[in-house]
Amino acid sequence: MGTESGSTGSVRPYGLAEDVPGVLRGMESTDEAVREEAMAWLYSLLCYRDNTRTSPAAPELIRLALHGPGHRAEVLELLANLANWAGPTDEQERCRRITTQSLPSLLHLTQDPDPAVREAVVVLIAACGQQDAPAPTPLLRDRLAAETYPRVRARIVTALGLLEPADGDWRRALLTDPEPRVALAAAEDLLRTTESPLPDALVDACARAYSAQPPEEREESETEGHLWPNLHQTFKGRLLEEPEAALRALSRGIPLAFEITARWRDRETDVLPWALHEAVGGTWDLYYLAQLTCALPSELHARVAEQMLPLLADDDLAKRARAVTVLARARMPVAIEEAVRLAEETPGAYDTLHAVRAVAEEFGAEALPVGRAVARQLGNAHSELVKVLPLFPEVAEDAVGQLAELLTRTGTGYPSAAVAVLAGLGPAAGDVAERALRDCVAAGAHSSVSAEAAVALHAVAGDPEPALSLLRREMSASASASAWTTILAGRLGPAAAPLLPFIEPLLAPSPYSGTRAEAALAVWRITGRTEDTVEPLARKALAWDRFYPGPPHPVLTLTEMGLLPRFAVAPLREGAESSRRIIHDHMCGDGPHPDDEMRAAVRTLLATAAVVD
Repeated sequence: MGTESGSTGSVRPYGLAEDVPGVLRGMESTDEAVREEAMAWLYSLLCYRDNTRTSPAAPELIRLALHGPGHRAEVLELLANLANWAGPTDEQERCRRITTQSLPSLLHLTQDPDPAVREAVVVLIAACGQQDAPAPTPLLRDRLAAETYPRVRARIVTALGLLEPADGDWRRALLTDPEPRVALAAAEDLLRTTESPLPDALVDACARAYSAQPPEEREESETEGHLWPNLHQTFKGRLLEEPEAALRALSRGIPLAFEITARWRDRETDVLPWALHEAVGGTWDLYYLAQLTCALPSELHARVAEQMLPLLADDDLAKRARAVTVLARARMPVAIEEAVRLAEETPGAYDTLHAVRAVAEEFGAEALPVGRAVARQLGNAHSELVKVLPLFPEVAEDAVGQLAELLTRTGTGYPSAAVAVLAGLGPAAGDVAERALRDCVAAGAHSSVSAEAAVALHAVAGDPEPALSLLRREMSASASASAWTTILAGRLGPAAAPLLPFIEPLLAPSPYSGTRAEAALAVWRITGRTEDTVEPLARKALAWDRFYPGPPHPVLTLTEMGLLPRFAVAPLREGAESSRRIIHDHMCGDGPHPDDEMRAAVRTLLATAAVVD
């Protein structure tokens, strides 16, 4: 039995799809706490499990909405979610059809005494749409005239807009409604249905309505898109489709600074005054500001620093460290001493990692004290912090003994980072590194680390045999090279020639362009051939992937080759000249935007490479 229910019992679902009937029985309980728990489990089981059949629950939810002991609004909201977005697509369609058939029995709830119920049934009407039966739009129009609760009125405006998109004139009168939520709902729908370019007056009306809301309602209005069918578009989403409209809305109070620079290129200077305000108000936004600062002209760096310097005295460590990151991107020397302090006081903190890395990247040799501080804390520092040492070769050389010790700290992230630093040092790492790398290869506790150590051993001691033996064994086991072994073989250069029979077959045309590109890179590094390696690299370059740690990006490899196939020239130039970003930084980096980095690399490639047929 998956659940128990009763007047004083509790619901104890095991979290499997077959528990849904039992949890639904929990919704019959007269105990509000039991229903509360059952409701939470229903959302988990029905909305967030891709393999759950949701449609069998729809009739029971309809019955509970009509005759259940409570939680009527939540049940109606769940029904709307099942019809809108939850579960497999075919199940959504079944739920929508079942609910539409029962909708007439639910319409009286638009006059329920509880405004939350009235609101939920309006959203449900919109979810059912016009597909299986005419939507009750006359009823909604009547309710809009009679409704007194602003939130419900706003929902009716949005529902009518989705159900009757061609008839929008009546919404214009609502742009001056005394209730900001209603005016914003009208503006949002008019934005969605108005062709470009968006009229200034409509953008201004949207901004006025948004700004007139209390702060908590503003935040809520920005995240309500999930309530509605897919054809709905939030006011922010529509504004961001046109940079000039978005900038106008920004200047009139809608916080869009970082959203604009996330979607459009070269708008950092335009949004700076508002970005500074948004960033100071939120700790995480300081990382967005750091990224934005990377694209600012140097004469604006002082303006950024002026806002950040007071944060260095903040009691919140995260805010202080993120302010240091921004100051580093603004090239303010004070960031160096602050990063040293962070590395010494909180070397394992995530925010310290970002601050120290930003200082090391921006100041290079000038940040030598930071490199030394990291070296003093290698055993305690965040494992990723180890990777800043290559920026300070003399510090890395002095720390070889400590790096060698990190090779034995398995399961921590340290070994891989230490191997990367030792490989970068090459012969300068010396005998201590060679012995430690050989021990790491021999231990073989983690195949990926031992393989990386074997390749690093070649860089340090000039001995390719351990890497060749390991990679040959891996490739033979699968009868070909994998992406991972191909990348490692490429790092060996000409010494990997014995592995070519495993790698060269991957150059054949394949739907997996990444594998071909990795094979092309390896073959070029091993043999210097360009006749069969340029084309796979160029095809991968057209994907406009962001730069990731690991093998060089195909654009960089083609630039090093000095060659570019003719078929790639026009698409790459079009991408480089686009005003809209092609690469989106979903990782929320604090350094240069990956789209800017990629665009700069493509421009260099186009300017320097010889075009070949």
